[in-house]
Amino acid sequence: MTERTKLMKQSIQFGDFQTPTHLCRDICNFLKSEGMQPQSVVEPNCGVGNFVLACMEIFQSAKRILALDINSEHLQKLKKRIPDLSQCNLELNSMDFFNVDWASVLASLPQPLLVIGNPPWVTNSQIGALNGTNLPIKSNLHGHNGIDSLTGKSNFDISEWMLIQLCEHLHSYDGSLAMLCKTSVARKVLKHIWRNQLHFRDVSMRRIDAENHFGVSVEACLLVCRTGLPPTMKQCPVYQGLSTKEKTSAVGMFNSELVADIEKYTKWSFLDGVERYKWRSGVKHDCAKVMELILHSGKLMNGMGEFCDLESDFLYPLFKSSDIAQNHVAEPKRWVLITQRDVREDTVLIKQQAPKTWEYLVSHNNYFKRRKSSVYRGRPPFSIFGIGGYAFSPWKVSISGLYKKIRFCVLGPHDGKPVMLDDTCYFVSCDTQDEAVLIADLLNSKPAKEFLSSLIFWDSKRPITIDILRRIDLLSLARESGKSGDLHHYLDSTLFDQISTSSLLCGSRQK
Repeated sequence: MTERTKLMKQSIQFGDFQTPTHLCRDICNFLKSEGMQPQSVVEPNCGVGNFVLACMEIFQSAKRILALDINSEHLQKLKKRIPDLSQCNLELNSMDFFNVDWASVLASLPQPLLVIGNPPWVTNSQIGALNGTNLPIKSNLHGHNGIDSLTGKSNFDISEWMLIQLCEHLHSYDGSLAMLCKTSVARKVLKHIWRNQLHFRDVSMRRIDAENHFGVSVEACLLVCRTGLPPTMKQCPVYQGLSTKEKTSAVGMFNSELVADIEKYTKWSFLDGVERYKWRSGVKHDCAKVMELILHSGKLMNGMGEFCDLESDFLYPLFKSSDIAQNHVAEPKRWVLITQRDVREDTVLIKQQAPKTWEYLVSHNNYFKRRKSSVYRGRPPFSIFGIGGYAFSPWKVSISGLYKKIRFCVLGPHDGKPVMLDDTCYFVSCDTQDEAVLIADLLNSKPAKEFLSSLIFWDSKRPITIDILRRIDLLSLARESGKSGDLHHYLDSTLFDQISTSSLLCGSRQK
């Protein structure tokens, strides 16, 4: 390993990306203009001290400035930047954040306090991939269980853990918190604060150009909170920058859940109700080179450029997120092997029904063995996930979870076969074209789009989620659009379909 690689690995493990001096000054001047005059300043991850020096310069009221960092070399560099350490009110400590007794530290400081800084922008899984040790005690931070904990929801940003710990200790003191972080982290911290009734008020998010300041393409902000008194309302205005006076939106809490635009949500909150149609995600196989094929010169070709002679029994047309988002759904460009009709079905049936397909799968078994997701553990060979009778419904209404647009598409059968979607797409199942067109028209209406946009955080990696889609009540939406009678026709027939075994086998939607 080269010295450069070692340094890069260390930077990632410790989130060691220093805040530019000019940005530190701008933030401190902004906080002072907001009326902050702290008696004590704490920088929990001070690095080489850009925030510390800015605080010393701008917050003349501070009697104590406490700077901590796990890297003693950074603290040595900071010392060299201060002409006479003995003549200032700065205290330096080489300490691991995760081992600090924060209750004792904060209790020893004169109030009002200011906790300021830029905690590391790295997740626990990224550190784990580097075999790093700069981690809190392993835990499922938000208490996820079942499939959520297996498929990644238990992954979290280290800064999220740090900020929550600081908030837990800081909220009973007269003070303020001002932290640079990803906007996704800021929202999770706010959710924790509001759900746990912590004493934070006057919260706000100020957007920061992370690409310009840190060279990373991620939505970031300065999260600012006052502490010591309970909030008057659970809302957080979002501003375009430090100097901007007009808010772009306001994140808020409604019934213990965070919404992206509380004003817009309040307008359409009556649409937040019952999941009348069951939302599903597309098929997951984690083996695209083998399972997904295209037509090339009239022959099927896999992702490795191999031509494949397969029976049609287990081949289905496939649409992906890009197809759905761009409405390129007239003709499929890809086909996918669907090895099961249910996640519990034994795949040995393929050997009996389609021997060439079975031979193809066996010859590429090494690719399946490399799949890391635990959802395949203990399953039959060549298993897939996100499959069931619903996937074989003749008509679907679908949306991409990855693209920053609300567009629902109607998908019908191709050459007599139902189309399949990948696991970045979501859909509801329909029995007829008329039913699918009605559902799509409702979902593409202005009320539906405004309601959904009030819930969606567009800077997320996958902004549209199945949890968001499940919140829209199609019957309430149909009433708003004057189409409740049309929808009732299909909802009434759904009740019968749920009881019918034959309907379940052919993949009818579920209420």
